[in-house]
Amino acid sequence: MRTKLGIVTKGIIKENPTFVLLLGTCPTLATTSSVINGLGMGISAMVVLICSNVVISMLKNIIPDKVRIPCYIVVIAGFVTCVQFLIKAYAPGLDKALGLFIPLIVVNCIILGRAEMLANKNSVLDSALDGLGMGLGFTFALGCMGVIRELLGAGTLFNFPILGNGFTPMSIFLLAPGGFFVYGLLVAMINYVSKGRAIKKKDFGCEGCAMSTTCQRAQEGGCGK
Repeated sequence: MRTKLGIVTKGIIKENPTFVLLLGTCPTLATTSSVINGLGMGISAMVVLICSNVVISMLKNIIPDKVRIPCYIVVIAGFVTCVQFLIKAYAPGLDKALGLFIPLIVVNCIILGRAEMLANKNSVLDSALDGLGMGLGFTFALGCMGVIRELLGAGTLFNFPILGNGFTPMSIFLLAPGGFFVYGLLVAMINYVSKGRAIKKKDFGCEGCAMSTTCQRAQEGGCGK
């Protein structure tokens, strides 16, 4: 039986949504040109993930199975709206920097995937801890990406000069190609360090797939067979 601590830590290390499961790639590449933007996006997604997991777990027995996905999206959209208003009120600079990516949390595959895969089958506490772990893992990944890209692309961290006047910033790291390069390098490094022990996509079976109800291969054991 999994321990409560194990539920939290698996999202940070073993099943890190960004570096291991390779989910949430769009916001990862788009918002990590600076550490502040990356952490802001990660924390925003984490708040939505925890709150939506809790509510969906509480309502799992009364939500009709055939309309569960639209119901999940309504719940997630409600929390995204609250987070967006809070950021607009208390961090307008961050709101301007992240722009459209805050409302796009509604369709973040990490959040919808955890609702479908875990929150609608587990207790409220376990769902909240899973949201916390996955949210911390997502924030950690975006923070790492932000540190590397901002340091190499601008020579700063949190907008403070770090590398001095002798360093020539490589602006490509602030652009999409530099983001892809850093992302691929970190994924490769984690696979190398884990020596192949990182969980594989096929290990999830069909439970986490949005097409599981219509896929013909689900009856044959899924794509991993």
